[in-house]
Amino acid sequence: MRRAAAAVALLIGLTAVAACGPDDPGPGSAAESTAPQAAPSGAPAGAPAGSPSASGTTSAGRTAKPTAPRPDGTITVAFAGDVHFEGRTEARLAVQPPERALGPISGALADADLSVLNLETAITGRGAPEPKLYTFRTSPKALGLLRDSGVDVVSMANNHAVDFGADGLADTLAAKDSSPIPVIGVGRTAKDAYAPYVTTVRGVKVAVVAASQIEDLTNQKWRAGADKPGIASALDVPALVKAVETAKQQAPVVLVYLHWGEEGKACPTGAQTTIAKKLAAAGATAVVGTHAHTMVGSGMLGNTYVGYGFGNFLWYGTSNYPFSNETGVTTLTLTRDGKVTGEAFAPAAIDDKGIPQPVTGAAADAALKRRDGLRGCAGLAPAPAASH
Repeated sequence: MRRAAAAVALLIGLTAVAACGPDDPGPGSAAESTAPQAAPSGAPAGAPAGSPSASGTTSAGRTAKPTAPRPDGTITVAFAGDVHFEGRTEARLAVQPPERALGPISGALADADLSVLNLETAITGRGAPEPKLYTFRTSPKALGLLRDSGVDVVSMANNHAVDFGADGLADTLAAKDSSPIPVIGVGRTAKDAYAPYVTTVRGVKVAVVAASQIEDLTNQKWRAGADKPGIASALDVPALVKAVETAKQQAPVVLVYLHWGEEGKACPTGAQTTIAKKLAAAGATAVVGTHAHTMVGSGMLGNTYVGYGFGNFLWYGTSNYPFSNETGVTTLTLTRDGKVTGEAFAPAAIDDKGIPQPVTGAAADAALKRRDGLRGCAGLAPAPAASH
């Protein structure tokens, strides 16, 4: 199958990454912007730390991603799921070299021209925990580790971004301001939180928007307002649709990363399918996201790619939900005008340290088959397979 061949090609590269040396997490480490400015993908003056330099390497030593346009004008965009540096994955803050923080599958993120995932935690060492069952926090160091691991944009529009109240949110926003990587979906005002990150990737203009659809304490209490800090909310449908329409005016490729779905459910909710249709009509190239702790169907809704759930990725603890350790990296090939021309999936399984490890052979075949089967209840058409 073409899709299986595409996955095998990605896995060959991941195997090579894994062979570079042991993935020793090292000792544990205690937890301790306004909207990102549009930035070209070359090496602009004043670019954040870790941006490509003239030598082709970042200030952290990671090889810079190529910036020259491809002859066919396409770009690749990779997506992964929820990330924590908490519990069993807190030790990843001290991993050496830092680009191994996400484990060997980070090669699939680094190889893409642009990659996006969700950091599901407050970034603070202060504040009282909110009155909820689970609260998460980490150090600003996490943002640099994600940058070093090949991640290009981080969403924080989720139900754990404000787990430590006003003090924690102030620290999170300060970390965003000084972050070496763009952070979206949270801000000092609604305007900031909904604002897209706009960049040029291999000559293609791209905008990335994030919001949370989870009906919980965070979305009730810490939703950003006209003069109020917090997260971007997908429960305010007109505001999110307007954000996507505005992003479409700035870039032909618009990527929307949502926190959505029902925990443990491998089929999308009615709220998910409704908002996906509205965002597709508003011009979104892709509407993807996480929250269910299990993978949910992905495919095409007309001309828009929809990924209803990418599952856990770097995960703090165990889960009783079925298939909660199944994960991977989804990579789309997009044209300069926003058409989806290819999809590839590199499957992985979360190990007992919370690290996503690439799977190969029969295990990879089974993961691909199960993933493709999830499209049934999602009502999506198969995406075109990536060519190699």
